[in-house]
Amino acid sequence: MTDLPPDPRATTALAALAAVVARLRDPDGGCPWDLAQTHASLIPHVLEEAHEVADAIRQGDDDHLCDELGDLLLQVVLHAQLASDRGAFDLAAVAETINAKLVRRHPHVFAPHEPARSWEAIKAEERAARGEDRSASASPLSDRLAAEVRGQPALAGAMAISRRAAGAGFEWDDLAGVWAKVHEELDELKEAVASGDRAHAETELGDVLFTLVNVARWCDLSPEEGLAGTNRRFLQRFARVEAALDGDLAGRSIAELEGHWQEAKRALKQAATTDLHADPMPPEGPAEHPG
Repeated sequence: MTDLPPDPRATTALAALAAVVARLRDPDGGCPWDLAQTHASLIPHVLEEAHEVADAIRQGDDDHLCDELGDLLLQVVLHAQLASDRGAFDLAAVAETINAKLVRRHPHVFAPHEPARSWEAIKAEERAARGEDRSASASPLSDRLAAEVRGQPALAGAMAISRRAAGAGFEWDDLAGVWAKVHEELDELKEAVASGDRAHAETELGDVLFTLVNVARWCDLSPEEGLAGTNRRFLQRFARVEAALDGDLAGRSIAELEGHWQEAKRALKQAATTDLHADPMPPEGPAEHPG
């Protein structure tokens, strides 16, 4: 195997970014906002930037994706700078750690002549090296799941929990049982909302969403992609309703708004159908007769 040399342009650019962030965090003339940040205060920004990267990927816009990846990279560099400021670790340590992990977890690439080991076996060795005993007898599945989903968005965490619990045997007999549970949870949500108990209603709402995640798992669907698509379609339709009413929605009857909404749905569906059947590369001129 030939070792690939580092990209000097990337090395220079990353070093320059690290220097800019260090300057922003300089107590002597740095940026007050950056100086006030902590790892905890930056959590919403990390999550926001990660979701914006995902959105750029869905849009298929390379320029947008490049920009959003830069914003996400800034979060990594900023966290590393915060850690460096308190003497914990720095950006180089972050890069060294992930480099070593990638090489260690891909022996088939970097050490093809060594005996084959599974990904899970390698991770078990890493945990043992850190003094973490994650064997089934020493750590209940619930504890391992809690550690796995900690910090994940709730929807992704629900899917991870659902999959692991089902794999352990905590599963319905068939999809009909899952649907029955959905209807049961919906009835309980309606009762909780009617009672006026906000905390209870929020609990029941969570139960409904978790059960729908189980429907998604049974049907091999992605709740995240499904909801992202719904958000996108809603905004497209809402934009058409706004345009039809010149941005003046106040005081309109629900019947009028619903009429514009249905027209927006029809128009967008027709546009999507037209795009689907359109020739992606139309001929530049009339086709010649084969004879």
